Amino acid sequence: NTPAYFAEKMKELQALGADVFEIRQAKDLERHFDGLVLPGGESTVQGKLLRELGLFVPLQEKIRAGLPVMATCAGLILLAEHIADDPTVHFGTLPVTVKRNAYDVEEIGKQLPFTFIRAPYIEKAEDTVKVLSSVDGNIVAVRYENQLGISFHPEVTEDNRVHAYFLQMCGQKLS
Repeated sequence: NTPAYFAEKMKELQALGADVFEIRQAKDLERHFDGLVLPGGESTVQGKLLRELGLFVPLQEKIRAGLPVMATCAGLILLAEHIADDPTVHFGTLPVTVKRNAYDVEEIGKQLPFTFIRAPYIEKAEDTVKVLSSVDGNIVAVRYENQLGISFHPEVTEDNRVHAYFLQMCGQKLS
């Protein structure tokens, strides 16, 4: 499995045996990859850069065609069909409404450590979306077909189960 990764934090996937590379320009899309990770950061800047670099439309098409994608924090905002109190839509492939900057401190889940850094939460998920986890009544992880949307940062913990789950998604044939 070869997921493409935009950010610096590739250690978790590499530790699990994945061949990982960054997508920085349109020619990087010519390489074969089985999954895509949309990292945290600043979604407005990321969306602007994706468009300016000619990456937005090809990636959106790949996601819609079934490419497995794991989106963390700002990446979740990029996937969302709706952003609460904001008309902006980026990829719009994940049928959820997210609320920006919902968490400002680290919180720990009962069995999985959750690190929230200016994280959004999912305010509403359509019936076709499987809710994987909630914290304090707020949805923080979902799966919809080929898309895994999470508001926390699993790459900053020692627990690699979220990344392992995503790599399993990359090996599946999604219909």
